[in-house]
Amino acid sequence: MWAWIGAAVALIVLFPFAIFGIAYAATDVPSPEELANNQIAVIYDRTGEGEIARIVPEAGNRKPISLDEVPVQVRNTVLAAEDREFYTNPGFSLTGYARAAIGAVTGNRSAGGGSTITQQYVKNAVVGNERTLTRKAKELVMSAKMARQWSKDQILEAYLNTIYFGRNAYGIAAAAEAYFGKPVAELTTAEGAVLAAAIQRPSDLDPWVNRAEAEQRWNYVLDGMVEMGVLDAGERATTPYPDTIDPAEVPVPTNTDGPEGLIRNRVLAELTEEGITETQVNTQGLRITTTIDPTVQQAALDAVDTYVDIDGGQRAAVVSVEPATGAVRAYYGGDDPNGWDYANNGVQTGSTFKIFALAAALDQDIPLSRTYSSAPVTSGDATIYNVGNASCGTCPISEALKQSLNTPFIRLQQDLEHGAEDTAAMAHRLGVAEELPGLGRTLMEEDGTTFDGITLGQYPTRPLDMAVGLATLADDGMYHRPHFVNRVETADGEVLLDRSADRIEGERRVSEAVATNVIDAMEPIAAYSNQALSGGRQSAAKTGTTQLGDTGLNKDAWMIGATPQLSTAVWMGMVDGDALYNPWGGVMYGAQSPGSIWKYTMDNGLVNEEFKTFTAPKAVGGQAGRPVVPTQTYVPETTEATTEETTSSEAPTPEPAPVEPPPVPELPLPELPLPGFGDGGAEGGDAGGGDAGGGAGAADPIPAE
Repeated sequence: MWAWIGAAVALIVLFPFAIFGIAYAATDVPSPEELANNQIAVIYDRTGEGEIARIVPEAGNRKPISLDEVPVQVRNTVLAAEDREFYTNPGFSLTGYARAAIGAVTGNRSAGGGSTITQQYVKNAVVGNERTLTRKAKELVMSAKMARQWSKDQILEAYLNTIYFGRNAYGIAAAAEAYFGKPVAELTTAEGAVLAAAIQRPSDLDPWVNRAEAEQRWNYVLDGMVEMGVLDAGERATTPYPDTIDPAEVPVPTNTDGPEGLIRNRVLAELTEEGITETQVNTQGLRITTTIDPTVQQAALDAVDTYVDIDGGQRAAVVSVEPATGAVRAYYGGDDPNGWDYANNGVQTGSTFKIFALAAALDQDIPLSRTYSSAPVTSGDATIYNVGNASCGTCPISEALKQSLNTPFIRLQQDLEHGAEDTAAMAHRLGVAEELPGLGRTLMEEDGTTFDGITLGQYPTRPLDMAVGLATLADDGMYHRPHFVNRVETADGEVLLDRSADRIEGERRVSEAVATNVIDAMEPIAAYSNQALSGGRQSAAKTGTTQLGDTGLNKDAWMIGATPQLSTAVWMGMVDGDALYNPWGGVMYGAQSPGSIWKYTMDNGLVNEEFKTFTAPKAVGGQAGRPVVPTQTYVPETTEATTEETTSSEAPTPEPAPVEPPPVPELPLPELPLPGFGDGGAEGGDAGGGDAGGGAGAADPIPAE
């Protein structure tokens, strides 16, 4: 009988050890490299100095350092606070458990906890904080095995880079800055003891929150150092409690709000495309240098602030791309980093899209001198007109572009080998996305056909794509993939991505002749729209609008334009897609507020850049460039939409664009809308048009405005 009892007792005693042994054998301990700590990644502008945004993972405010960078006495403060037997225990401490139990019974909160530094690190980095016996058992087994497979210095280094010290500071390097505004290497023993004291209860033991308890715990740490034999008792007695900085002055690392948050989103998407994983972003302390030019970006932000009534529901997008590289120099898609990004979503483009139909025609040897009638024209069941019955009679297509007449461009497009499909193909060649999230294939109907309304901006296109497409033309037909990221470097100095070459190799998409002739045709338009760049700087531009159904009002207004150094697309609309009004209560046109935003961005963004000229147009179909057409004066119709658009033109000046809004531009005659293309069908709708957008119905022509 006694034998059976003895056997039973032996089993009871030995069972936990057997379970521990089995668990120990089955547990795999990751290597130090596999347990990389979360770190903040910082996004900079192209200078590498101006911070745009931060990518903050959960518990990510840390900058890992080597153990050698931490002063020995600062290390000892942590050992005195958290694990005085660290270098001798097997990863767990029976005396620590006993000390914690005594503290719980006596109410002495400064007595310390039962977990060793190894256990705390395992809890934070591997098994988590779940309050269960299973988690605690895993922690114990993992700690025991880690203490055998890792060196003590490796464990302590990992712990110091992981533990939370309060003030949003993870790791001792971040804590040194948060409490004392200095690097960890400059910490004194007394300062290290403040940090070590905070580990137990970071939120409660900040001296700015609870000085009495914080100092009590600080005394516990220094007394422990004397007991450990690492601090002289005399020095201890004369050590004063150090001052810490006001926590309100400590920068809080957050995921950036405002317009810069949308740049951060584009950067993250690009990193993914380049094979840089989320894990790398969150753990390697990346330094990300973008292509954003602070001068151009600020100009865009100031322009939006000056000309867009955000409180009144107006919205805008501004994208500037460098033609020679594809580098995005400015990007504004809205103020909400988690909201709709207007720069990266498709909207109808109005007459700005005519440049792609013109490029397609030039690609088929139709020169700028080819003449077309501006009389009404039939497309399918629709009869298309020009707004206000505007007419150039029969004129060169370059003149029709300047006046933004619809009907000559429908006729031009009908002359193409494959009609509207050639315009779509050319837009894709020049940089317009072939697919958009949520929209699928672009520039076509569900059955794959493309309507004539494409040349009048019927189909949704992103402002980013319009800037890129024009940039390709401005660089003589060389396409450069648009990009936001210039260089990515880890905290250890490893370069993951580098696009820092002065000129990134491009891909020829159209001939130099095609590109230079489109640019040549666009050159008079900025001045024609009263938005000529300051100092006579050469530019190539185009305006456009889209009508709101058959209301006679516009819902989208555009201005795109480029110099040899910068291509900028500007869109304006309403947050609810409603009618867009100009500052004087009339119908908004592209040459008004969008044109002012464009001019302000270009003038101020290029203020320090030299004046450059475009490449002279090469011959197409035996003709080079636009033909000379006698200057004509266009007087707008006396309607609400145009009576406020008749001020004198602004004289060029070499100074940057003024802060005050320029005079109301004198516009060409607005165009007739074009319903019958797109969602509106033959009965009319929101389909694109020229500078007034929209179009005419299939059966009954809309009278002139």
